[in-house]
Amino acid sequence: MSAHKFEKLNSLVSELSDTDLVSSRWLRAHGYSSSLVARYMASGWLVSPARGVYMRKGGRLQWEGVVRSLQYREGLPLHIGGRFSLALQGHEHYLRLGESATVSLFGPVRLPGWVSKLSLNERFQLLGRGPFDLPMPTRADVSDKELQACGLLRYEVETGTLGLVCSMHERAMLEFCSGVTGAALVYEADALMQAMTTLRPQQVASMLRHCQSVKAKRLFLALAERHGHAWLSYVPMDGVDLGSGKRALVPGGRLNSTYQITLPGDLDEQLG
Repeated sequence: MSAHKFEKLNSLVSELSDTDLVSSRWLRAHGYSSSLVARYMASGWLVSPARGVYMRKGGRLQWEGVVRSLQYREGLPLHIGGRFSLALQGHEHYLRLGESATVSLFGPVRLPGWVSKLSLNERFQLLGRGPFDLPMPTRADVSDKELQACGLLRYEVETGTLGLVCSMHERAMLEFCSGVTGAALVYEADALMQAMTTLRPQQVASMLRHCQSVKAKRLFLALAERHGHAWLSYVPMDGVDLGSGKRALVPGGRLNSTYQITLPGDLDEQLG
């Protein structure tokens, strides 16, 4: 192998962490030809966990590396949101047990084909733009302040690696509420909301103003009221559109008169 090619190899391998993935598209864009990649594989420096994507020999195939590759190398406007973002940030004990994890991703793009071909216990669910009218930052160097304005943050899953862009609790709860379609998910949203004791009123207000799902906003507020969270009384509601008329999530439920949404009548029993 020539000195130049060996230098390129060193640069590539040193750039990849144990869980990082790199796609054929990225390699081509950065001057790594197919023949050169084939030589790296033949020499035992790279392995291919699925067609069209590579990792360093001895690396660990994990969902975190997949998301990091999508966000930082592929430059896709995607973030971890909803239920999985809450689980990632410490609320997994409130969620359903006995299931393989589903990584909830939001963004106005398609996932590369190689994502579904990886041998992982977790699966990836792309949920589109979600209920918000906020832009999704696409630059890898976007500032923390810009992310915060969109209800997002960088969450470090592995020490020494780039943080994954995730929804903050305020945004993640609204994303989850937007997908609630029946009693079982209302119970789960209620259990999650019970733990949301430290939400920030101004951040809640910002997310409510930018959320386009009337159902999500009403459910979020009704559950916060139900648990008597202190922060709710400090949320400025100016500019928050709660729509008109009643909303029924379950037939024969109990109407929350403040937010005009019908919830299951046995919520207290479900929390036990």
